[in-house]
Amino acid sequence: MLDKLDLTKTLGKTEYKEKMAKLEPKLGKLQRECRKFGIPVMIAFEGYGASGKGVQISELIKALDPRGFEVYAVKNETEEEKMHPFMWRFWTKMPAKGRIAIYDSSWYRKVLIDRFDKKTKKEEIADAYRSICSFEEQLSADGMVIIKIFLAIDKKSQKKRFEKLMSSKETAWRVSEGDLKRNKKFEKYQEMNEEMLTRTDTEYAPWNVVEAVDRRFATAKIYAVVTQILTEKVEEARRKADSRRGTDASEAVDIKKDTHFRESILGKADLSLTYSKEEYKERLEVLEKKMEKLHGELYRRRIPVVLGFEGWDAGGKGGAIKRLTEKMDPRGYVVHPTASPNDIEKAHHYLWRFWADMPKAGHVTIFDRTWYGRVMVERIEGFCSKREWQRAFKEINDMEKDLTDAGAVVLKFWMQIDKDEQARRFKARQENPEN
Repeated sequence: MLDKLDLTKTLGKTEYKEKMAKLEPKLGKLQRECRKFGIPVMIAFEGYGASGKGVQISELIKALDPRGFEVYAVKNETEEEKMHPFMWRFWTKMPAKGRIAIYDSSWYRKVLIDRFDKKTKKEEIADAYRSICSFEEQLSADGMVIIKIFLAIDKKSQKKRFEKLMSSKETAWRVSEGDLKRNKKFEKYQEMNEEMLTRTDTEYAPWNVVEAVDRRFATAKIYAVVTQILTEKVEEARRKADSRRGTDASEAVDIKKDTHFRESILGKADLSLTYSKEEYKERLEVLEKKMEKLHGELYRRRIPVVLGFEGWDAGGKGGAIKRLTEKMDPRGYVVHPTASPNDIEKAHHYLWRFWADMPKAGHVTIFDRTWYGRVMVERIEGFCSKREWQRAFKEINDMEKDLTDAGAVVLKFWMQIDKDEQARRFKARQENPEN
């Protein structure tokens, strides 16, 4: 693919000015339209070293209101980022609805530069691609516009640009040993880029390859690509707004199924199981000592742990969490009681707030109610559409796999009680709210 590109394409100065005179104000208007319709946009720039990512980003943002976008330069992982799954730093740099995020290099670093430098192990590559595609699919299904731009230049042009940068003290620092090594082994690195483009060029997040030897041509093409995609998305949003008249019957929650032959997992729970007070204290004392020791070992071995508590109201989630943490070092865990999403959280993908709170290596995060609210409370109460909760099952599984692939221990608990016990506990709360 890349070796077949016509990199001789150019654009004259006069023609460039004529095109940009139309494209720049159009992009500025589209940014305002995206804000109006609450359309979030991610623009990822990838490409060879010295292909002009920084220059093209600077050109692109000239047409944008600086209050509505952020630019992220993606370099080596920080120590904090190394202690999380590799997609964590991108979940935490996600734009809210109506805003634009621009990435100078992106989540593809894992399968490109890091792979070339052997930071990404051979056995990690397949999982990295799965995580990337899952990330893009989840976000695009939720309304995110993902624009991926690959800047292509040839080996000779790259070397010439490196030499020019190195000839000046002011710019020599921009060329690293890694850049020179990748130029020397250009063909090998090109193969990795070819594989990346082939494996991640999807219907929901396609690649836009830009011939970038001539910078005017590249700028004009990038503007054309971005404005075309945003125009389509704005028109789609406008049509939806115009046709929105009450509740779409196809979106209505329908949870009535033929359950005649279905066996309930929760129905199998033996709710008659009990401990005497003496047995309980004896067992609890042993287990708390074990928990105290294990918590220290988790920190020493840098193992992150995610504990999720779900269950019926009054099922005892809060009490269980309190007892669990009594002998744990408070510096090594945090408890997140999950409430209804606030306005900032609503402006992002529903998993965004959970990704942001995931533990770093060696720490424990405990969720009192979790991401499963999407397929339970939000589903029943009509806070999400049928399409949203149906796709959430896969999105949740993908997120949990990302966590476990990164070495996290994920434990999920369902606190089961029956209807009569729940009513008894509700009554006890009313009579004695302090308990």
